[in-house]
Amino acid sequence: MSGAGCELCALGESLAWRQVLATPHFTVLRVLDAPAFPAFYRVVWREHVAEFTDLAVADRQRCMEAVATVESALRGGLRPRKINLAALGNMVPHLHWHVIARFDWDSHFPQPIWGTAQRLSDEAKLAEVRLALPALDAQLQAHWAA
Repeated sequence: MSGAGCELCALGESLAWRQVLATPHFTVLRVLDAPAFPAFYRVVWREHVAEFTDLAVADRQRCMEAVATVESALRGGLRPRKINLAALGNMVPHLHWHVIARFDWDSHFPQPIWGTAQRLSDEAKLAEVRLALPALDAQLQAHWAA
């Protein structure tokens, strides 16, 4: 990856995320700097492109299959109420998808995570979700290793 000043191009160690896996085409990160939303992942396309349509058709399919695989793992492992998918890229013009497990008890539900909090976070339920994440990470790693 290459893009001067692009935080997603410099995917080294970060307090903001943990790299779950890296393939030749994309990287999957678990976001760490959103503590109220521990099941927040990003699928980052490795080539520095800003828009989905910048990708060739085969790469668009590969990208969306990666997003769907992360979504499927979250749904199967956590049983959230909803999965939020977003490809904003307004602040970081590098193609990436947010894949976020949402629960009806989370602090912002049904608002987006960037919206207004609706209630206090349920720390016990957040702790349960956090405990399940290493197994989900391992499942994702095993999927792409196969």
